[in-house]
Amino acid sequence: MRWILLWVLLTGSAVADGERAGDFDYYVMALSWTPSYCATEGDAREAEQCDPARDLGWVLHGLWPQYEEGWPSFCASAAANPSRRQTAAMADIMGAPGLAWYQWKKHGRCSGLEATDYYALARRAYESVTPPPVLRKLSESVVLPAAVVEEAWLEANPELSADMVTVTCQSGRIMETRICLTRDLEPRACAPDARRDCTLSRALLDPVR
Repeated sequence: MRWILLWVLLTGSAVADGERAGDFDYYVMALSWTPSYCATEGDAREAEQCDPARDLGWVLHGLWPQYEEGWPSFCASAAANPSRRQTAAMADIMGAPGLAWYQWKKHGRCSGLEATDYYALARRAYESVTPPPVLRKLSESVVLPAAVVEEAWLEANPELSADMVTVTCQSGRIMETRICLTRDLEPRACAPDARRDCTLSRALLDPVR
């Protein structure tokens, strides 16, 4: 019985702890293209983010602490969890309170910040870049090289360079733009494991609904 109890205590601790909060090198800000999310999974879930009345384009998927190689997740933290009011207040840039909660649980705790400060930092990061206006003006679906989307981001944000921005694809669609930032939210080059651009020459990009 003592050995069973010891095993439970040891394995339970290993699963619960995760990495140490606040121990990371930089952030990756992930911005999702709402029409792609809705087409691949959001519509099937009847996600509130996909309501055409919301008129959402690029939304904040998350602000993720990173190591120079790899990343922490589900960190042990003494910080209190956010309230429903706090997660609901992030829905305007994250699409839904549920995403704000999950991002706190998986990534926010690793920042070493309190929930209020993490959400404020995430909002500041989101507001520090300009989504390409040309993509908001699409009136119909287009097929284009993923590199064109990255070029549009660089044109709209001259302070960024190609090694700071990564465009991802899924199921033949443009899914996300990821931008690497220092802990002070200054643009910086992405580490190699975070710099994996989509290489599709014919990626689908749907317009905002």
